[in-house]
Order: sequence, then C-alpha cells, then structure tokens
Amino acid sequence: MPQPPPPPRRAHPYGASLEGLLSVALEQGGTALDRLTGCHPLDDRDAALSLLRIHDLHLGPLDPTDASTRWQHHPAIAGLKWELEEAFLARLDPAGGQGLPGATEALPHDPVAAMRAIAAFDRVPPLYVWLAEDADAASLLAFLALEGGPDGGFDDLVAIGQIGLDEGPKLELARNYWDEMGRGEAGAVHTLLHRHLVEALDLPRIPRRDQPLAALERSLLGSLLATSRWLQPELLGALGLIELQAGPRCRQVVSGLRRLGLPDGALPFYEEHAGTDPRHGKDWLDHVIAPLGNDPVLGRRLVQGARWRSAVNRRFLMAVAEHLGPGAEIGATPPSAAVAA
Repeated sequence: MPQPPPPPRRAHPYGASLEGLLSVALEQGGTALDRLTGCHPLDDRDAALSLLRIHDLHLGPLDPTDASTRWQHHPAIAGLKWELEEAFLARLDPAGGQGLPGATEALPHDPVAAMRAIAAFDRVPPLYVWLAEDADAASLLAFLALEGGPDGGFDDLVAIGQIGLDEGPKLELARNYWDEMGRGEAGAVHTLLHRHLVEALDLPRIPRRDQPLAALERSLLGSLLATSRWLQPELLGALGLIELQAGPRCRQVVSGLRRLGLPDGALPFYEEHAGTDPRHGKDWLDHVIAPLGNDPVLGRRLVQGARWRSAVNRRFLMAVAEHLGPGAEIGATPPSAAVAA
C-alpha cells in the first residue's frame, strides 16, 4: 500500500530562528514544545545551534536549577533531534571524502592501517607550524580561544564510549579516562589544566552564536555521536583520530607559547597532551581499533568515524585560518599509510 506523503514542514512565525523557538519552548515546556513539530531551521547555522542546544539536554553540566532537562525525551524534542541529525549526517561529507584519503585512492582494508593513513593526512597542518614559528600573540590567543583545547569534552565522550564494551577495548577506554582524570590527582585533571590555561592567558569565552559554523559543526559531531547509540562505532573511531593527531599539533602550540614568552600557567595543558597523546593514540589502535576491527562491519564504521572527524576538523582549521588572516593559510600534507602513528 502506498505510504501517505509526509506533512508539509511548517514555516517559522515571523521568520524566527529555530534555535530561538526551541529555547523559548524548553523554558515554557508543555504545549509550547508541541508547537515545535513541523518547524525547521532557517539555515545550516540555525540547525547547528538548535541541535547543540538539544544535545545540551543530554551532555550539559549538571545543573539542578535547569528545568529544561525534564524535556530531554519529549516527543517533539526527540523528533526534532532525529530530523536535524539526519540532515547533518547527509551534508557531513557530501563529496564522499573529497580531499581525504579514500577519495582518490583506496584506504587499506585493515582498520588500523586505515586509521594511520587518515591520521597521517594533515597530521600537522601549516596553520600549526605558523602558530609555532610566526604568529603574533594576538593571533595565537585568538586561535586558542576558538580551538578550546584539542579534546573539549573528551573525558565525557570517552566515558560514554565505554558503554557496552568489554575486555580489552573497555579497559583501554578506562585507562584513557583515568589519564584524563589526572590519574587520581585533582590538580592534574585535564579540564582543570585547561581552566588554568584560560585564566593564565585571560582567554575570552566565545559564545556559540559568535563562533564560525565550522567550529559549531566540529563540536556537533562529538555530541551527535555521543547521544546516538547506533553511532557508537563512529564515536570510537573519531576519538581515536583525535588521540592520533593531538600530540604533534600540541607540540607546535607549546613552541608558539614559549616563543612568545606567554605565562607559564598556559603551558601544562598543551605539554600534557604533547607528551601523552602519542601513547594514547598507539594504545587506542592496539586495544580498541584492532580488536573491534576484526568484525568487518565494525571496522568500516570505526574508520568512517575517523574520516568524519578529519573532515570537520579540516573545515574548522580552514575557517580559523581565514579568520586569522594572511600568513595562516591551511594546507594538506600527502596522505601516506606508511606513516606510523
């Protein structure tokens, strides 16, 4: 029997943004949420802001005064989350990997080798070399304010990634999480080290509405994968790529901070990642990607998550380079499966 056509999508009243309507509805609750049904974003930016607001209901800081979390699984919110996420996934990599390993050449069939090839591509973009060697203090601080650290929210994503795993992969994520937690020392917790960096450099906190779309979508990929159980393999692949690439990039940031004589309090966060992330990346390959990748379906999906992360991060770096102006051009290094992680 033919299926009835879907109902027409309702236009916004008075051209209001979906993010604005969503914020009001979450504050009012009840029938206000029902009125979201059929609404759609004005553009990609409105879609990203709206979806990030929905993901806040799942992943935001614990706040007993925030009554909006009551509506986390309201049918209107769940429906809107589904629609916005499907649209984001459809445009995430529209060129089928254009400019990434696998577009003009096949990635290795082995998931570990494929992850290494993706990590080697753009491992240290020219933007990071420019930050290390030529950028002035204002440009470096502007970059750090937009970047938010190489693993903003990484600890929570790793915690979620452990769900349903067992044996080696679960133990590796647990070890990784313990490192994120400073191995039990409160002063060494990575989020606290980043807070010290922000304070030492007096970095501005850039509201989402003032961030480039590419920055929003880089954050959005992590929260989408973490709040969609069916995308857990892609989450594990994306997190693994972060670990594989963060070490050498952080070393460039440390060089820039030292060259410019910026306060010592800014160094520990990036020094920690420069030193430990290469080990994390290798361990992630050996104890997460390798065993899970023995299943061919899981292996393909782990690699897909890494490709998605590579795509959104590259777009982010291109947007930052454009924001920083002349001298901060972004380029690509030739992909090579032979470069070891």
